[in-house]
Amino acid sequence: QVQLVESGGGLVQTGASLRLSCATSGDVSGYNMGWFRQAPGKEREFVTAISWAVGRTVYEDSVKDRFTIARDSAKTTLYLQMTSLKPEDTAVYYCVADSASGLWGPYRYWGQGTQVTVSS
Repeated sequence: QVQLVESGGGLVQTGASLRLSCATSGDVSGYNMGWFRQAPGKEREFVTAISWAVGRTVYEDSVKDRFTIARDSAKTTLYLQMTSLKPEDTAVYYCVADSASGLWGPYRYWGQGTQVTVSS
């Protein structure tokens, strides 16, 4: 059973940087992984993902050039480096994983989420 635990969220000011981490347990070999987010009153939306095999990445347009997804060398911890944060980035961020999905999803495994709040 795959479990995902996010950390690193918090309250920051506009323009700040923040790094989220996602620790995995269980065998994630062959799993694509990514991040979704959900802002208050809005649906969950795709943010970014990385492929298991070659590390190919995709990003939602509004975070491209500001956010970077990465994994550690053991491929058991996922990161999301966020820079130039904006108030509209405020959301609960979820780590996701799946062995059978394309990079854009759907994803079967979800973490509990970590809150990111960007003040103006």
